[in-house]
Parts: sequence; structure tokens; C-alpha cells
Amino acid sequence: MGDEELKGRPTLAVVQAKDFLLNPNLTMEVFGPFSLIVLCNDEEEMSSIAQSLPGQLTATIIAGKKDLKQFGEIILEFREKAGRLIFNGVPTGVEVCRAMHHGGPFPATTDSRFTAVGEDAIKRWVRPVAYQNCPQKFLPEELKNNNPLKIFRMVNGKLTRKKL
Repeated sequence: MGDEELKGRPTLAVVQAKDFLLNPNLTMEVFGPFSLIVLCNDEEEMSSIAQSLPGQLTATIIAGKKDLKQFGEIILEFREKAGRLIFNGVPTGVEVCRAMHHGGPFPATTDSRFTAVGEDAIKRWVRPVAYQNCPQKFLPEELKNNNPLKIFRMVNGKLTRKKL
């Protein structure tokens, strides 16, 4: 197989609300260049769609001021369905920073308090170790009193780069 055959192709699919509700597979999150438009005939169908969704990492809401007012209850439903609500935009890339959270209710994540990206993601990938009365030579570089990496560290509740 050539490289071109292995690349995802942008896809835009359309389904009627009644068909979407009859096929739970259509609620599954798809990673890659894919969007599914669900055509609703009225507010009741929109509400049914919102309620039928399982947990998602993100939910994008494209709406004007009038829409936000008219469909406020439906929009609030998405707060329970997604870890990140995006208004009139598209999901950004993700990074390790304080403002980033990319988790959501099950099945998007198994525990919505944690995220695969952002500053809190660090907690998913580390195993805490406490060093009590440990000789300096056995400490990781990040914890040595002379701070050989010259990194910021929290000492007595304050960030500092100073040696201890």
C-alpha cells in the first residue's frame, strides 16, 4: 500500500435525526477529518439528539445570539456531555498548559477529573515517589538542593529557582 492510500480523507456525512436516533453507532466519536451533520426538523428532535449522545471530548456549538437564546436548554445539555465546549469555532490543537482540558464524561474518558492533555495530564503519566531523609546522590536532578537543571520548583509554597 502506498502512503496516499493510508491517509485519511476529509469526509462530511449527513443523516436525518430519526435515522441517527435509530443507529447508536452514529454516536461514536471519530478521530480524523470527519464531520457528521444531523438534520433536525424541530427543537424536539434537537433535544433528543443532544440527550442521546454519550460522553464526548468536545462539543462544538455554531450559533448566533438568537440561537443561543432560543436553544439555551439544549446547549446546557452539552455541558453534561463534553469536557470542552467550543462556541463558534473549531477544536484547537492540544498542549500541556494550564488552560487546556481535553477530557469528558464516559465513554470519552473513564474519569472526567483527568485529561490526556493540558497541565493536569502530567498526573496521568507519573508515579509519585516520596524521598524521606534521602541522600542527595540518590535524588533525581529535579530535586537536588543545588538545582542543577535551574528549573522552577515549589519550595514552602513559593516558586523559586534558587538553591536550597
